[in-house]
Amino acid sequence: MPNVTVVGRGTFEVEKGEKLVLALENNGVNILHRCGGKGRCTTCRVEVSAGEFCDLTNIEKNAFSEKGIDDNLRLSCQIRVNGDVTVQPIMTVESSGMDAGPRPAE
Repeated sequence: MPNVTVVGRGTFEVEKGEKLVLALENNGVNILHRCGGKGRCTTCRVEVSAGEFCDLTNIEKNAFSEKGIDDNLRLSCQIRVNGDVTVQPIMTVESSGMDAGPRPAE
């Protein structure tokens, strides 16, 4: 099982292939996902400091382009964990004061 390390929060094991946004939420990281995991709001973005995911999806490219976001970030609702990674969530419930949003689908 892959390990996800969240900077400042610790490390936890997740099922291979699990969506990163759900892995974070299931392990106590209150990441935002205001659009419900549809890749439109970009509130679930993370900075990946170690490990690899597949190339940016077209959904991510379009969302980042529309919002002018750096491409060194990823949308946690659009990627699956297939190996060990280290990430830093950009927006959380605690840092934003917003509620997380509807739970993304598996």
